[in-house]
Amino acid sequence: MSSSTRAVPLYCPYCGEEDLRPHEESHGAWACHACTRVFSVKFSGLLPRKVDQ
Repeated sequence: MSSSTRAVPLYCPYCGEEDLRPHEESHGAWACHACTRVFSVKFSGLLPRKVDQ
């Protein structure tokens, strides 16, 4: 997956509405037209897996 590919959030993490659009002024940010918040989602990494022996 390329770093320019962004995942589309399904709902606003603040109000739960689904009326989201890419925010033109901030790269990778989303605008919720229901609660007027702008947010971004960042992938931080993976948790280490526990290895059973």
